[in-house]
Amino acid sequence: MFMKLPIPMLLFLTIIVCAQKSNQSATLPPVIPIGLDAYLQWHKLPQHRIGVRAYMRGTYDRNGGNPDAGNFLYQESDTFNVTLDVHGPGIVYFKRTNHWHGSPWHYEIDGTDHIVQETATANPVDAKQKFGKTTFIPEKLFPNPLTWTWSITKGADLMWVPLTFENRLRFAYSRTFYGTGYYIYHLYQPGIKHLSKPLKTWRKTPPEPSILALIKKSGTDIAPKGKGVSTIGKKVQLPKNQWTTLAEIEGPGNIRALKFTIPRDQAMDFGKARLRIIWDDRWHASIDAPVALFYGAGLLHNSNNREYLVKGFPLSIRYSKDEVYLDCYWPMPFFKNARIEIQPRGAKERLQANYEIRYTDLEGSPKDYTYFHATYTDIPNPVLGQDNTFLDTRNVEGGGHWSGSFVGMSWIFSRNGKLNTLEGDPRFFFDDSQTPQGWGTGTEEWGGGGDYWGGENMTLPFAGYPVGKELKDIQTEHDKVNSAYRFLIADYFPFGKNAKINLEHGGLNDHNEHYSGVVYWYGIDQPTLVLTDELDVCNEGSIRNHTYNNPTAEKPYTLASRYELGVDHLWGKETYPPQVGKVRSMSGTSTFTMKLDPNNHGALLRRKFDYQYPNQKAKVFVRPADGGDWQEVGTWYCAGANTWVHSYPREEGELGQTQHNVRTSSRRWREEEFLLPASATQGHDAIEVRIEHIPNRNELFPGNPFPEKSVWSASKYWLYCYKLPYKKI
Repeated sequence: MFMKLPIPMLLFLTIIVCAQKSNQSATLPPVIPIGLDAYLQWHKLPQHRIGVRAYMRGTYDRNGGNPDAGNFLYQESDTFNVTLDVHGPGIVYFKRTNHWHGSPWHYEIDGTDHIVQETATANPVDAKQKFGKTTFIPEKLFPNPLTWTWSITKGADLMWVPLTFENRLRFAYSRTFYGTGYYIYHLYQPGIKHLSKPLKTWRKTPPEPSILALIKKSGTDIAPKGKGVSTIGKKVQLPKNQWTTLAEIEGPGNIRALKFTIPRDQAMDFGKARLRIIWDDRWHASIDAPVALFYGAGLLHNSNNREYLVKGFPLSIRYSKDEVYLDCYWPMPFFKNARIEIQPRGAKERLQANYEIRYTDLEGSPKDYTYFHATYTDIPNPVLGQDNTFLDTRNVEGGGHWSGSFVGMSWIFSRNGKLNTLEGDPRFFFDDSQTPQGWGTGTEEWGGGGDYWGGENMTLPFAGYPVGKELKDIQTEHDKVNSAYRFLIADYFPFGKNAKINLEHGGLNDHNEHYSGVVYWYGIDQPTLVLTDELDVCNEGSIRNHTYNNPTAEKPYTLASRYELGVDHLWGKETYPPQVGKVRSMSGTSTFTMKLDPNNHGALLRRKFDYQYPNQKAKVFVRPADGGDWQEVGTWYCAGANTWVHSYPREEGELGQTQHNVRTSSRRWREEEFLLPASATQGHDAIEVRIEHIPNRNELFPGNPFPEKSVWSASKYWLYCYKLPYKKI
């Protein structure tokens, strides 16, 4: 039975509902600073990133082992060996190679090939002995401090110059000796509006001097001062093993500096103290970590009397003759209050410190912001064959769904001077994906190093090896503790539901070192990605419910295989068992419907498929499920396959001829993502998706095709809607 309402009341309710929908759709996500703006506006890191995804790809071994050099997706020619092939729109924010290897590099952006080199390229034989200082060429486009070469890092060429592409980006190496590298890039919703500036193809414009000047200030005070800034500070005595409250601040506000000055002779004890910060009277502390690791070093041990252990952009540790200065500039917003506490751990005597806390009002709407977290994890006994997990947001601070951004970490990788633990790879998983969206070529490379930093400590604005020595150089017990750090300012990883940050312990997950680490991340315990539908293209019931259709689809077949992870067997034990599921291949056009929340800000479509089929590519179209015009929203492309080409001419050396060795991994399961624009999804409770397969004729190398045909493969699709969380104050 339904109650009959008078017409005026119906009109009134209709107006109210329409007004609510209008207000919801008019509420835009926070503006995302992109390109070089990401540095100038880095104080906006705590804000939500709606409609952008980050990925880390490289030359890692597809079988999960340690060899991370010479693995190419395909070779277009002997001087064009492809390591990255991505369809946009997007921005690559970071690139790392070992020394000059691979140079001359091809940076192919939207069809234009830009040749980038390094000083040692022209005469690479014995380059280490010949060159005292090297640079990227052209240096004007790739200046320091957005680039650093092996002459400073002692092993790596690092580039943080943002390169924007509207349609496609490819990295390729002209030479393949020691051809290793990894890259971090962002992809954006097609037609995205809430960016700090239009996303346009890179035009070979040098970085603005103001950006270079800002980054050169690393290690100095970069937080706001003066008008509108409040300061709390004094000298305190810290009783051993007791908590001392340093400040209780009423909000809303944003902490912009957290600084300590301590006597140098108390540095080791102070570094072991526990720093704890609680936002808004929450049950769980969001920062709860040893002071030394929080500020970027494994311990406050200065073995060679350097001025800086950490000369980082958001964190620094500086020494004078009698004092040590620990400075934190991560923006840390709060909505009601903030409580900052510290507790000495194991100190033999009362510690003393001067501290300074500077904070401002919170700019804009609180619902745009997330909390800053520093999650500490101690792993004294890593599990054989399994990654070390330093953060799983499903298990911290009460668990549940979290949205935010992963922005860096500081970690101890050895307490015995064993640097070969660095052969382990970083692997990052976001928002339920079983394929890591981030996979690097080693934890040494993750920390900005190469060749184990040449046995020397190194500190840069965004990466470093602040403390530790190799076993052969150890003079004291403190020298055995080795740590690294990585800060992500422009190359952060946003997530909408959960984040899992892993590091291998050794190249095969086979080292038993005692690891510890702090992961820096922004997050709030509400999702911005909400799963609204799932389609199984091998299940008849799911096919009917989603009106799935593709006349060319082959019959489903059973696939027992693995995702790309670590080695599957170690010391006679199976570490990653195969997963069994159904999958099918097809060409032509697939159509299906998916449910969504009409109050969305775009969506993310994820696909599970068989990666044995190479270079899977398709045009994607969307329209309302109840009819309307199709809207082309982009190209979905997954470069390469589980078969790749390997070239590492060790015997021939630096100028050795390109090799064509075919390798195939047993890892065929894979998941990839595609962003759907708000213009195609907003206001609809269901959409119809059309996927038009584009045959790909790329060869593995000239004259040698991929072993499998060009098709589109699918097992399942998931649809996640972007939502703006509402933080109650």
